[in-house]
Amino acid sequence: MSNPDPSEVPVVVLCGGHGTRIREASEKLPKPLINVGSQPILWHIMKLYGAHGFRRFVLCLGYKAWDIKQYFLNYEQMMSDVTVQVGGGSLEYLQRESLDDWEVSLIDTGMDTGTGGRLAQVAPLLDTDYFMITYGDGLGNVDLSGELKRLDESDLIGLVTGVHPTSRYGELGVVDDVVVNFAEKPPSEGWVSGGFFAFRRDFLDYLPEDDPGHFFEQGPVQAVTHEKKLGLFPHDGFWMGMDTFREYTALNELWATGDAPWKLW
Repeated sequence: MSNPDPSEVPVVVLCGGHGTRIREASEKLPKPLINVGSQPILWHIMKLYGAHGFRRFVLCLGYKAWDIKQYFLNYEQMMSDVTVQVGGGSLEYLQRESLDDWEVSLIDTGMDTGTGGRLAQVAPLLDTDYFMITYGDGLGNVDLSGELKRLDESDLIGLVTGVHPTSRYGELGVVDDVVVNFAEKPPSEGWVSGGFFAFRRDFLDYLPEDDPGHFFEQGPVQAVTHEKKLGLFPHDGFWMGMDTFREYTALNELWATGDAPWKLW
C-alpha cells in the first residue's frame, strides 16, 4: 500500500467525442464545452476532482479540439478580474489567488480515435503508479479520493464506479393485467458503469499496440474482468450523464436552483 497523493495522480478526461445525441446544445461546440450554468460541464468535472485533491489533468481531445484548447488558453483571463491599459498593451490580473491550481495537458488524439487509442497516446504522461479516467459528460458526487484509496488498499488493477441511474421510462407494476404501481423514472436495480475509473498504471499493458480505433472498455477491461482484477466502487448518491437534451436541461435546472449535488467545492 503506497497511500497515493491525489495531487500527483493524473486524471485523464476523454473529450474527443462528437456528442451526436445532444445536437440541440452541441451543434457548434464539442460536448465537454456545453454549459451547465455559466461554465462547461468539463469545468464541473474538473472542479469535482479538484475538490478531492486532484490537480493534474490530461484532456484527450478530438472533435473541435481547438475550441477546448482555446478555453484553457483564455482561462486565466476569463476567471480573473483584470485591469487593462488600453493603448498601452499591459494587463494586470487581480485576485489571481482564487484561480484553480491545475496542470492541464491538452492532447489532440484525433477525430475518430477510440477511447483506448486516446489513452494509449497519452500513456507517456501517466507517470505515477495510478491514474484516473473519466468522460467529459457525466457528473456525480462520487468519492473520487476514496476510490483511489480503495484501489491502493486492494490487489486489483482497476475500479469502476457503479451507479443506479434513473430510468428514462416509467416503470409499471402489473398484476393480472392491472397496473398496481406506476413509478415515473425509477432508479435501476442493477449496477451500471458511472464512467469514473481508477487504474494502476499496469492497466496500460493491456492496451493493444498500433490499434487507434479500439475502445479500452472492450478488450482491455474485459481482459482485466476475466482475471477478476476489476472491482466495483459502489456509489448510491447522485449521478447523471448528459447524453440527451432532457438531461442537459435537468443538470442546468439543478445548478440554477442551487441544488447541484456534485458541487463539493
